[in-house]
Amino acid sequence: MPKEYSRSQRMAEQVRRELAELVRDEIKDPRVSWVSFTAVKVSRDLSNAVVYFTVLNDDEREQAAEGLNKAAGFIRRELSKRIRSRIVPSLKFVYDLSIERGTTMESLIAKARSSDADSSDE
Repeated sequence: MPKEYSRSQRMAEQVRRELAELVRDEIKDPRVSWVSFTAVKVSRDLSNAVVYFTVLNDDEREQAAEGLNKAAGFIRRELSKRIRSRIVPSLKFVYDLSIERGTTMESLIAKARSSDADSSDE
């Protein structure tokens, strides 16, 4: 039997897809040109959404967050035109640290493996 998805999960995925298109096609702010949306978490009542994003260059992280949060009203209005829903969530943009944590964990695991291999050789 296929897994059932809640309405908030379906809305989150739809918002993520539409946000990617909006940023690519509609927003002309250079601060948000290289933004990727990694996840969207929508509240159960669909009134709020936290949008997690990453940027190509880590130095532009704060500028991208500022640009996205400044354009949040415009983005929400454009989402309301594209999404057929009575409620369009208010958006809060947050930089996603999970990729950095993943690379840090990967390097720690590699270091542990190499130290284990060195100790087993002795």
